[in-house]
Amino acid sequence: MLSLLAGLTTGLGLIIAIGAQNAFVLRQGLRREHVLVVVGVCALSDLVLIVAGVAGLGALVEAVPVLLLIIRWVGAAFLVGYGIMAARRAFRPDALRAEHGGIRTSTARTVTTALALTWLNPHVYLDTVLLLGSIGASHGDARWLFAAGAGLGSILWFASLGFGARLLAPVFAKPLAWRILDGLIAVVMVTLGILLLVA
Repeated sequence: MLSLLAGLTTGLGLIIAIGAQNAFVLRQGLRREHVLVVVGVCALSDLVLIVAGVAGLGALVEAVPVLLLIIRWVGAAFLVGYGIMAARRAFRPDALRAEHGGIRTSTARTVTTALALTWLNPHVYLDTVLLLGSIGASHGDARWLFAAGAGLGSILWFASLGFGARLLAPVFAKPLAWRILDGLIAVVMVTLGILLLVA
């Protein structure tokens, strides 16, 4: 039971940090657009990465550092591109509507964006695969309970962020709030993309 609790708290501690994936889930939650799909994609991706880390994939990532290098460059390009799109939305108030957040995006495009923000982020491999995998391995036979706890933390976090965002709906009843949110998302995405390149 302690391993389950350790996995839950460690997983939550790593996932709650502000990042590209969380910003996207929050935005989709505020827009009330494909929220279940986004939460499902992000949580399922985390579960796969957690299981891979606990199963020992971290050793492969460490053994073939070129994988992280490729992911870093592709991820940086994607983050900067997404940041530019968010900045364009922030400067085009006519494209925003407070109720459900403006022009709707297709499910396929939303899923692709969620997958890219998850799988093209090198920090996901460092945090989820290497760090959680290493901590999980230290729990010996209870490592899968640790993984279950970390997975539960991921599910709880993304569900709370995605579906809880509607509580902020009164704040986002004004287009200015959407412009500020998209401006912040643009800054976060571009900054993360640049940091990936210079790291």
